[in-house]
Amino acid sequence: MNSRTVRRACVSIAAAAALTGVAACGGGSAGKGESKGAGEGGGSLNPLAALRTVDSKTQDADSAKVDGTTTMGAQGSMEMKGGLDWSDGVTGALRITFTDGPMADQMQQAGDTSIDYRYLKNGYYANMGEKFAAASGGKRWIEYDYDTLAEMGGASGQALKNQMQSSTPNQTVKMLLASGDVKRVGDEKVRGVDATHYSGTVDVADLTAKNAGMDEKEAADLRKQLQDAGMTTEKIDIWVDDEDLLVKKVEEAKMKNGEFSQTVYYSDYGVDVATEEPPADETVNVKDLMKQQPQQ
Repeated sequence: MNSRTVRRACVSIAAAAALTGVAACGGGSAGKGESKGAGEGGGSLNPLAALRTVDSKTQDADSAKVDGTTTMGAQGSMEMKGGLDWSDGVTGALRITFTDGPMADQMQQAGDTSIDYRYLKNGYYANMGEKFAAASGGKRWIEYDYDTLAEMGGASGQALKNQMQSSTPNQTVKMLLASGDVKRVGDEKVRGVDATHYSGTVDVADLTAKNAGMDEKEAADLRKQLQDAGMTTEKIDIWVDDEDLLVKKVEEAKMKNGEFSQTVYYSDYGVDVATEEPPADETVNVKDLMKQQPQQ
């Protein structure tokens, strides 16, 4: 396994971690609404008022099972499935499978196209499998602690650290609130569950901090994240059940490297999600790993 393969795989792992629905293109914290939500007669309410309750209820649910798909333009696509807990920071366990494109090729060369991720409060770990472990002295887990990511990535690394530590499933709701322009599409079924469909488009230039309860810095950070990805607009659709909980989201946008599309389903809110730190003798920090690889 050559150094270029390892370096590219490390980048792919980091990109996947930031696009699993844990983070996506989430923004800052939103204020909690006090009005009735979509499941409490929200159909007659202003959609922004209803979504503030959805934001609050989803945030307070603490955990859920998630599964979905993501396409990242020319880079390829991936599937993910697992559980997340956001009661005290974002933790959880997800299995991410790279299904096609250069990212899948890189992961195949480095070890395996299906990677187990473990998210803890201060970072995340990726299990690279038997092939990688055999070539790295038994080190099958790569550790991406957020302080190291911030150090290695400069300003963008710090933004990723902040995003990963604060992002929860309701970040998509915050994005719609930040757009300031949301419509109630109607009532639909999502995997057999009655749900209310809301839709909106985030215009980066016109993104407002007020509706999402952001301060000016949070709004500026969100705007920069989208601009750095080459996005000028992002279309967002969400489906909310009769308990005001997010059950599905779809995000679509044009990026520098092509079309971005992500669909994620949420279920079993309140589920117990256990995550353990991998054994130290099977783990290598990404910073140390990169130092071991000669530049090519």
